[in-house]
Amino acid sequence: MEHEELKSRVKKVVARVLKTEQSEIDDDANFIFDLGADSMQSMLLIAAFEEEFDIELDAEKAQEVQTISGAVEFIAANL
Repeated sequence: MEHEELKSRVKKVVARVLKTEQSEIDDDANFIFDLGADSMQSMLLIAAFEEEFDIELDAEKAQEVQTISGAVEFIAANL
C-alpha cells in the first residue's frame, strides 16, 4: 500500500472516530492535544485501525503513538 493511501485511510478513521473533518487533520496532529482524544477514544481509534486495515495491533505499543504520522508508520510496520 502506498504511503499516501495509508495516510488518507488513517485520517479517514481518525475523522470518523473523533467526529472531526478530515481536512482539519494535519500530518503532525497529536491525538490528545490537537484533536482532543480522551483515553476511551484512543482505544476506539486502535480498534478502528485494526478493523480498517484488517490487522491486530499491540494495544500497549499503539497507545504510545501520539500523532497521525506516527500512526501511519506504526500501521505500515504492522501490515
